[in-house]
Amino acid sequence: MTALLLLLLAGPAAAPATAQSDDGRAAPDTFQFALANGMQVLVIPDHRAPVVTQMLWFKVGGMDDPPGLSGLAHFFEHMMFRGTKSVPGDQFSQIIAKNGGENNAFTTHDYTAFYEQIAKDRLGLAMRLEADRLHNLNLTDATVGPERDVVMEERRMRVDNDPQSLTNEQMEAALHLSHPYGRPVIGWMDEIRRIDRVSAQDFYDHHYAPNNCILVIAGDVTPEEIRSMAQQYYGAVPARQLQPRAEFAEPPRLAETRMTIVRPDAKVPVLSRIYRVPSYATGTPGQAEALEVYGQELGGDQTSILYRVLVEQKKLATDAGASYDGMARDAGEFSVYAVPRPGVSLEALEKAMDQILAAQAAHPPGAADLTRAKTQLVAATTYRRDSQYAMASAYGQALAIGLTVNDVEQWPERIGKVSAGAVKAAAASLDPKNAVNAYLMPGRAK
Repeated sequence: MTALLLLLLAGPAAAPATAQSDDGRAAPDTFQFALANGMQVLVIPDHRAPVVTQMLWFKVGGMDDPPGLSGLAHFFEHMMFRGTKSVPGDQFSQIIAKNGGENNAFTTHDYTAFYEQIAKDRLGLAMRLEADRLHNLNLTDATVGPERDVVMEERRMRVDNDPQSLTNEQMEAALHLSHPYGRPVIGWMDEIRRIDRVSAQDFYDHHYAPNNCILVIAGDVTPEEIRSMAQQYYGAVPARQLQPRAEFAEPPRLAETRMTIVRPDAKVPVLSRIYRVPSYATGTPGQAEALEVYGQELGGDQTSILYRVLVEQKKLATDAGASYDGMARDAGEFSVYAVPRPGVSLEALEKAMDQILAAQAAHPPGAADLTRAKTQLVAATTYRRDSQYAMASAYGQALAIGLTVNDVEQWPERIGKVSAGAVKAAAASLDPKNAVNAYLMPGRAK
């Protein structure tokens, strides 16, 4: 597979090796270097169209929120669009749009990312705007207060008025005990209210710095062009003293958690379960890949085992599925869910689901199911290469949680090598004491 090539600022670009995926298509060439101020840069040339995707990944997220200020990382994602002295208000987005581009941002527990997709000849403009707000953000009481109100309204709309989101939030809090993964990225409402200009400025000063950032450029560019442009626009931004990231240990869970949430705004009953499992960053070699294949085989789509048995054969559910989320610095999660048909109790549905899970833990998957799951996963990765944004996201996410370019490029090969025995072991590793179970039910809470 493609080796990660280090391009020193003073040295010439080297020709990369070309990796081949299982379907014979070449993995994208990648080039990596660092600026003197500590910014890491990854370049993914893609010459199919004169378009470029720029992404800045900051190694700060919800898990870095200070105690009592949950949601600060997400709030600060919003503040990055509030302007600088030279580009005030919402002119950042307006300028990008007027030049034919689009931009947005997102925050998770582990990182915050900003991106622009724009014509190649406008990349310098996008870099200049990003470098400006990385160094000169204008934080005042007049900008912080209104944006805090915006975030509070976002929480009301996306969480407080959505019974499934509220249920998931309660499950995450129970699953992770004292680990910050149990705090919602958007924050608890009473703590969002406490965010002020002083806390926002401190967050900016100690997290938003070139030495805490990974710049990913995918598009119609060469490594030499990006090396020169990155030095021109970002090289002058000084490094800052960073707030060290805390290292958390997940407390052992001694028993499963069960909860029933009754809400008048719930449309249908839902059975949900989340297991705490190893991630790509914390698991032993091959462990995360086996969980990935198992999640796809068990409940990835309407050809999966849960859907076939619960929906089509036994007709106990109208929907059912499973998934593995392993792209995290700390623990990953394995989730299963099912929606009962009218007249079927959640208890009966859970019993049927547990019978399926027990069978999967006792017996290796059939050849057809295993092949289908691995083919679907690898195909999705192959199709991702058709999208600059998807490619840049895959590499940026991996680097932001401590993985490498090789981890991204070798992933299809590792998925292809997952054996039936490894999937059986992954199924058997789902320990009930590491799970939170929830019944969401329509009705009036007593």
